[in-house]
Amino acid sequence: MKNIYILSIAFLFLIGCAEYDIIIRDGILYDGTGSKPFTGDIGIKNDKIVKISKSIDGQAKEEVDASGLAVSPGFINMLSWATTSLIKDGRSLSDIKQGVTLEVFGEGWSMGPLNEKMKQEEQSNAEDFQIDWNTLGEYLESLEKRGVSTNVASFIGATTLRIHEIGFEDREPTDQEMSRMKELVRQGMKEGAMGIGSSLIYAPAFYSSTEELIELCKVASEFGGMYISHLRSESNQFLEALDELIEIAEKAEIPAEVYHLKAGGIPNHYKMDLAIEKINNARDRGLNITTDMYNYIAGATGLNAHMPPWVQEGGYEKWVERLKDPLIRARVKEEMINDTDDWENLGYLAGPDGVLFSDFKNPELRKYIGMTLTEVSEKLNKHYADVAIDFVIQDGSRVGVVYFLMSEENIKKQLQLPYMSFGSDGGSFAPEGDFLNSNPHPRAYGNFARLLGKYVREEKVITLEDAIYKLSGLSATKLKLKKRGFLKEGYFADVVIFDPNTISDHATFENPHQLATGMEHVIVNGVQVLKSGEHTGMTPGRFVHGPGYKK
Repeated sequence: MKNIYILSIAFLFLIGCAEYDIIIRDGILYDGTGSKPFTGDIGIKNDKIVKISKSIDGQAKEEVDASGLAVSPGFINMLSWATTSLIKDGRSLSDIKQGVTLEVFGEGWSMGPLNEKMKQEEQSNAEDFQIDWNTLGEYLESLEKRGVSTNVASFIGATTLRIHEIGFEDREPTDQEMSRMKELVRQGMKEGAMGIGSSLIYAPAFYSSTEELIELCKVASEFGGMYISHLRSESNQFLEALDELIEIAEKAEIPAEVYHLKAGGIPNHYKMDLAIEKINNARDRGLNITTDMYNYIAGATGLNAHMPPWVQEGGYEKWVERLKDPLIRARVKEEMINDTDDWENLGYLAGPDGVLFSDFKNPELRKYIGMTLTEVSEKLNKHYADVAIDFVIQDGSRVGVVYFLMSEENIKKQLQLPYMSFGSDGGSFAPEGDFLNSNPHPRAYGNFARLLGKYVREEKVITLEDAIYKLSGLSATKLKLKKRGFLKEGYFADVVIFDPNTISDHATFENPHQLATGMEHVIVNGVQVLKSGEHTGMTPGRFVHGPGYKK
């Protein structure tokens, strides 16, 4: 017994004297710059990387054997919708299992700023958590306090600004409203926002003019922010919409990124080459235009992208009220089943065979999850447009659907672009509990692992060092993050360790709730969140501030 006591004391003494908290041994180190890797050790103390060397002498509280494994900076999800899923489950399991250490929100909608009306409406939809914030910064702080495994950041949603001041009306802001929107941008940038995000195919964002967006972006530019946008069109007016983004970047003097670059619909696939040429020409002129993507031929959104924006003016209740009017319903149906350049009719472009139901609020409708619009139409003996209209009315929501629109050939072209980053465009889930009540797009469980497994290892579209650069250093540079995105001494210890020979995605459209495999260890701010492939339950994630942050 005495010997055990002495050994225990000796062990505690050694731990107390340890120079490092963690030493990662003999890993193949990819530093996030795109450079060739080298074998070495990484020493971590508190929340920082304090030493990188071929070999580190010294003691650590814990050692991680990374022999034969890739060691890289944590991955940045440039388009995350984990805004509420992280409140429900802070582990961020589907993303942590892929090596994501930073979730970036704000595709048009953001979790602040909220006025009282917006807050009440949001709370009515939030059944299992309390909305205890008003501003975007307060929301991100609340996530950190609640406990999350990943770091979090956000753009200010241009849509959210519009709702805050104008509501869901289809009109230009008054001078006073515009002034208040700009002041909200200043507040958000000082709180640590990354810039302005827009999502222009959806009402009420659709009602925003180019000039309105330029004015908002000018304010974000003053604070070093960027503009990032779901373009006004990714299909019939794709090139024109890209011109709009480039115009905003030029006139507001702001870096600009295209969310989930794509050419939607078979008749538009050829436009990808023309779009890349436009971007490259703009970059040659000195404009900082970049892109991100997810690695699938299908996107996911709602049935609102299958109905004209005019019917959605005023918000969901007004939308449903109009759909119940027989004359308006007939007009909407006619527009749904015809092609147009006036708005983004994703349902027409995908066709009813290419629209897959993924999420309903109404439990009685969940039996249709995993079925196509054609299949439900045949089952209910209704025209597919009538099915879509009825479901929006019956569900109390826009209804979650998947649209099959893109080409594999274009995906491979996009992967090779030197300015391409990656975003899941999804929440971060766990294959358990309430999350099983919907079928999310498989990108939520597989986007990053799919890049490393399918496109790097199996198809060799890009190299591993290039993929890691695009997942980490490139994205961090775009966002102007301080001391994140690279394996460097003095930088925050956001580190992932994975097996490049086995990392794989498993989620499918039929069975999306399947975790990726091959990610062995994930460290966030110096704390091990994933250990030997298992989540530790730790939640060290922080609010990562943008370039305009002022305490």
